[in-house]
Amino acid sequence: MSPRRSLALRTAVSAGALVVSLVALSGCTQITDMINSAQGEPVSAVPAPAASASPAMAFNSQFTYDGSVSLSSDVAQDLELRLDVWAQNPKRTQEWTPDAEKTFGLAVNVHDNRVDEKSVLSQKRRVFISSISITSQTAQTSGQVQSPFQFSADPRTLVPSDTIRSDRGLLLNSFQGGLYVPETMIHGLPADTYGMTLEFAMTVWVEGNANDEASFTQQTVYQYLPIAIFSDEQAAAAAPAPEPTATATP
Repeated sequence: MSPRRSLALRTAVSAGALVVSLVALSGCTQITDMINSAQGEPVSAVPAPAASASPAMAFNSQFTYDGSVSLSSDVAQDLELRLDVWAQNPKRTQEWTPDAEKTFGLAVNVHDNRVDEKSVLSQKRRVFISSISITSQTAQTSGQVQSPFQFSADPRTLVPSDTIRSDRGLLLNSFQGGLYVPETMIHGLPADTYGMTLEFAMTVWVEGNANDEASFTQQTVYQYLPIAIFSDEQAAAAAPAPEPTATATP
């Protein structure tokens, strides 16, 4: 999906449940701590003058509209690499303001459309992921551009040790493996930020023919994720009205 694709934004957004065929993980707290430590300290942003009204509604983002998004890349004919990203906290994406800590989850998997999803692994073209990195670029009313969020990791360090892997990385094929990161956090952004784009770079090894060790080739897959950022005033205006208090009948 192109990050420049024009999509209207809705006022109220709620992230639906995302079902991904992945190896179940345990110890999500430890994984989250590892991810946040891998990011290092938040990059200190140069203060920018706050705008009187942030034009967040003009920043097109399917992620903001739906609360989740699925991005697909073909790494070979009928072989699809899929990146799923969803808002974790706050789940209402119109609460994603510059000062708020914004948490999202992600999953990476692969689908060989030449065979049935439930086919055994030897019938599928295997794909291994050896690295994943995320960089960011802000959109600010001041015209400044900054990169406050950065992340890089070997996927094999983010999953349990019994997950299928090799020297080429972590296996991604459906039902046999996959990368699942339950949450990672975007810290504070410059005050005049009205949008940011995350760039995902994933290095993968792709098997040319099923069950053929000699047919692997390496490539890097890029995906871009635009995210709208709202001012505190916009977030407050979009908040759902409180439920009316019931009045007891004498």
